[in-house]
Amino acid sequence: MSENNLLSPNSAPHSDVEDIKKRSNYLRGTLAETLEDTITGSIPDDDNRLMKFHGSYMQDDRDLRMERQKQKLEPAYQFMLRVRAAGGVVTPEQWLMMDRIARKYANGTIRLTTRQSFQLHGVIKWNMKKTIQEVNDAMLTTLAACGDVNRNVMCNPNPYLSEIHSEVYEWASRVSEHLNPRTRAYHEIWLDGEKVIDSRENGEEQEPIYGAVYLPRKFKIGIAVPPSNDVDVFSQDLGLIAIVEEGRLQGFNIAVGGGMGMTHGDHLTYPQVGQVIGFCTPEQLIDVAEKTVTIQRDYGDRSVRKHARFKYTIDDRGIDWFISELNDRLGYSLQEARPYHFDHSGDRYGWVKGSNGRWHFTLFIQNGRVKDEDGYPLMTGLREIAKVHTGDFRLTPNQNLIIANVSPQKKKKIEEFIAEYRLTDGAHFSALRRNSMACVALPTCGLAMAESERYFPTLLDKIEPMLSDAGLQDEDIVIRMTGCPNGCARPMLAEIAFIGKAPGKYNLYLGGGFAGNRLNKLYKENIGEAEILDSLRPIIDHYAKERREGEHFGDFVIRAGYVKEVRSGQDFHS
Repeated sequence: MSENNLLSPNSAPHSDVEDIKKRSNYLRGTLAETLEDTITGSIPDDDNRLMKFHGSYMQDDRDLRMERQKQKLEPAYQFMLRVRAAGGVVTPEQWLMMDRIARKYANGTIRLTTRQSFQLHGVIKWNMKKTIQEVNDAMLTTLAACGDVNRNVMCNPNPYLSEIHSEVYEWASRVSEHLNPRTRAYHEIWLDGEKVIDSRENGEEQEPIYGAVYLPRKFKIGIAVPPSNDVDVFSQDLGLIAIVEEGRLQGFNIAVGGGMGMTHGDHLTYPQVGQVIGFCTPEQLIDVAEKTVTIQRDYGDRSVRKHARFKYTIDDRGIDWFISELNDRLGYSLQEARPYHFDHSGDRYGWVKGSNGRWHFTLFIQNGRVKDEDGYPLMTGLREIAKVHTGDFRLTPNQNLIIANVSPQKKKKIEEFIAEYRLTDGAHFSALRRNSMACVALPTCGLAMAESERYFPTLLDKIEPMLSDAGLQDEDIVIRMTGCPNGCARPMLAEIAFIGKAPGKYNLYLGGGFAGNRLNKLYKENIGEAEILDSLRPIIDHYAKERREGEHFGDFVIRAGYVKEVRSGQDFHS
């Protein structure tokens, strides 16, 4: 164990966030007192750092900043609240709860995230406690939706193999529950639980896995079921690849060290794809997950947060070091990885009959935003479906929604609602749009350097005619946009990606793997819309004329020499 990196009373230098966590008494800080302060809609910075662990970030409406400043008013402070749902599975009753509180306390919309979670935007400070209480009343939680802990565990929502999905989802739920923080702070602050004055119970720390200062940075886990890599398993700190043989779940291949975030201009930061290191049985999975998390707890960089993700821990010390450390902590060695194959990372839309005889309908929801628009009452339609649906809803890793486990008896009624409210599987959209994702960005995200969710549909409107002219309107191409390089929509794995650099300016990346198995590469830097379109048009025409049979766009741009293949994160900037 590295004494320099494991925070202890006598440890070496560490970041200010580590001090905040250490002083917080297991994530309590002064949050309870702060929430009672009616003078301001904001909270102190230290408490805002702790709020992440409780599932929220303080933000402000950046569209209103200048006007409020002129009026000598404080910014329009509000909170983003993230609700965890392991594997993205919720009941119709839970969907109705999210719908209700979105309209009651938030901005009237629901945001489906790329980690199969819900986000609510525009919750003001005075409503935070009531909102979280209502979420918990519906048996969901915001605890550990953000913060330096394991986040929402993702799971392939495969509607085809119902029994396998059920089994894999159960393991995702068990891993998620096992890695939950144990502090009582959440219950005390938000749910009026009995206060525990001493941070120890029966002489033992409350956090047997995380310890008093939790992890150096966030930690992400996802489970993919080949041939679908919709969870982008190689982007996860701990990626699990389900191995199914003769219709039975045999176990999981283990990939470690993935991660998307980086910082513009800092070549010491980079995205990374995970490396497959072995195989474990289902019964070994929780042990493997826990021991992997504890290695990052003990060795992750606590002095420089930009260098604190698990990918850097592995890259700095080497994959052989990690395997040896993991085997030592497990007390046994992982088995050799089993064969697998991914052929896509997107969703399959429309109706599908599952192996259990029930039906599943995958909706295309542009950028995950559930709201009513003129001519498209999406939120109302889903509300009406939830009132009669007896199956479940599944949030996909691509920001879409599956109305799942529809009984044959209910299918006709749900089809009627789909038609009445004009809900769509996206069949009338181009294949490009159906393979698109964008992060929230402006006006609420404090990290955003440029637009994303609000602008991306407009840019796609201008790219789609190029594809149509080239005869490629039905060609699946993975395209993503983010407002900053934090990587929330996993843009570094897309075949075409735009990462915000400044208002109206983006870095253009090309060459990611269609199945989510390869990073893309910078093609042009700091360009606006006109140059984006001028850059893409000849490449699209070239692809249409000279692609090989079955060749994906990301593979073509590498073969044609537009960008070099990126084999690891360290090559990303070179």
